[in-house]
Amino acid sequence: MRARPLFGGGAREWVGPGTGVMGEALARKIAVVDEAMKLHRPQFIDSFDIMRRVGGRELAAIAGAVMAARMARTPVLLDGFACTAAAAVLLAADAKALDHCVVAHCSAEPGHRKLLERIGKKPQLDLGMRLGEASGAALAINILRSALACHNGMASFAEAGVSGKSD
Repeated sequence: MRARPLFGGGAREWVGPGTGVMGEALARKIAVVDEAMKLHRPQFIDSFDIMRRVGGRELAAIAGAVMAARMARTPVLLDGFACTAAAAVLLAADAKALDHCVVAHCSAEPGHRKLLERIGKKPQLDLGMRLGEASGAALAINILRSALACHNGMASFAEAGVSGKSD
């Protein structure tokens, strides 16, 4: 059985301006992705094969790092569209593959919001950023650290001297 692209649709639905590609350049970017999909689709076997044929080595490295973190029981902050797309390859192979992942932010890239919906993840932040330098993760990590500090430092009812439920 041949695999279809991970979440369906054409390049126009998933490819966006990135850091500002517009007009003819954006149309060409979409056309290149459509051409690559047309060329390779007959050979797709599974999600890893899709990444091998139409993804880059950087996406494979991200997917490998996310997989290694899962095996090491280490949480991962996914930062941006490309990072989330690389991780989505793992989800297609195993429904629990991203249980250790938190999405730092939703990129301004139109396909990212759609991808987050498909993988069932909500971003910690949605600031319309499209910087690609892990700036979303740099902000989200402090929010997550603060939440953990609150949780771990919270007194129990017994420790706080709460004797019963309030009405």
